[in-house]
Amino acid sequence: MPSTNWTRHHILSLADFTLAEYDTVLQTAASFQEVLSRRTKKVPTLQGQVVANLFFEPSTRTRSSFELAAKRLSADTLNFASATSSMTKGETILDTAKTYLAMGTDIMVVRHKEAGVPNAIAQEMDRLGVKVSVLNAGDGQHEHPSQALLDLFTICTLLDPNHPRLELLKNKKIAIVGDILHSRVARSNIWSLTATGAELHLAAPPTLLPKLFADYGKNRLGKLFLHWQLEPALQDADFVMTLRLQKERMSANLLPSLREYHQMFGITRSKLQLCKPNVKVLHPGPVNRGVEISSDLMDDPEFSLIQTQVTSGVAVRMALLYLIGSGKVT
Repeated sequence: MPSTNWTRHHILSLADFTLAEYDTVLQTAASFQEVLSRRTKKVPTLQGQVVANLFFEPSTRTRSSFELAAKRLSADTLNFASATSSMTKGETILDTAKTYLAMGTDIMVVRHKEAGVPNAIAQEMDRLGVKVSVLNAGDGQHEHPSQALLDLFTICTLLDPNHPRLELLKNKKIAIVGDILHSRVARSNIWSLTATGAELHLAAPPTLLPKLFADYGKNRLGKLFLHWQLEPALQDADFVMTLRLQKERMSANLLPSLREYHQMFGITRSKLQLCKPNVKVLHPGPVNRGVEISSDLMDDPEFSLIQTQVTSGVAVRMALLYLIGSGKVT
């Protein structure tokens, strides 16, 4: 596995990821994707280690794929659910993390509705002087690193199945459409895609795409553009990523109606005619059918990479667990 130069102990954000780290993740994920194609899909890489999935908010894809990834690496897994935990009795987040530390946890995969919780747990582990790695599985409106990395892997693998690499995205036009304001997925994807040299176009109503997002494009290899209309973002796009409207995070009426949003920013076959002929569509899920994307387009394998993203997620999360966990094996 190509991990000889990997030194990162925690994976909390993609803002400071290096090009070498991105490529290492892609190459390692490609190796594990080959493993997953075998009849025996398990390797002993993390045998004897414990991976704790500390999910303080609901999740289907991320939680299940991290659990499966850990099991494919032969690690033992612990799954936390806040609704049935001692947090209902007043236990703090850090005390919960220390409880799992006392059980011998080596890697903590943390998801929380508040930004900064994975960072706080990582800092506490470092303060205690233990060799526990923390992987951010999504925190508030901050970041979702593993989702952006699996999106990157999905695109690069499509462009070159045998050798996915960053340079494949140079000068490719990628549009991200939807609730960018509340999206941790969008933030992580902005970091990763602008690092590749891609041309990244963000599109949403002004209420969901503040001008401050232009700052994400400063001093990056790729160019970043903001649009408050859909058409310029889609024009000649190679890839379109659409995002869910996160109504549970909206504190005000930011949209007139879902029907109007779909008319203006929903991705449909007719709107894709503005894109390159071989355009592909991505969505991190869960999907509001008929809102951010038409139902028929979501299910059309000619355009949709949505199920491929889910499949890619296992290989990428195996890669991430391996990269931060392999150094712990004695």
